[in-house]
Amino acid sequence: MKIGLGSDHNAHGLKQALWEYIEELGHEVVDYGSQDDCTAIDYPGVAFEVGTDIMANKLDRGILVCGTGLGMAIAACKVPGIRAATTHDVYSAERACKSNDAQIITLGEKVIGIEAAKKVVEMYLSSTFPGGNSARKVQQISEQEKIYMNGRVSL
Repeated sequence: MKIGLGSDHNAHGLKQALWEYIEELGHEVVDYGSQDDCTAIDYPGVAFEVGTDIMANKLDRGILVCGTGLGMAIAACKVPGIRAATTHDVYSAERACKSNDAQIITLGEKVIGIEAAKKVVEMYLSSTFPGGNSARKVQQISEQEKIYMNGRVSL
């Protein structure tokens, strides 16, 4: 798979560790965001870019890292059609894919260690969306998103 891997400056170290590991797992990595831990990079732009490239079929999945993983997930979910989930354990990573068809997972460098993050990433990348009852629920999310996008609900 082609994986978009992005970070802000707060998680550049975790991004570098995951990059090597994702390649070891046999996937292609496309780099987004920080190039070092000194130059400030705001996470929303990184999340928007990865989400947009997934929706344009330039990437198969995304892995985004910041300080907590939370901001990246919130920002990525603003890209229409994207489902992003913060995952810091293997069960959540598996369910993000199998129950929610999440195209992106997010992790926080200040929350998870490198070895645990590798296990989370491996589980996510080895999981597939089976459809079934979960497909119905994901479809409900997509339909609600279309309602908001078409302006039938004002905020």
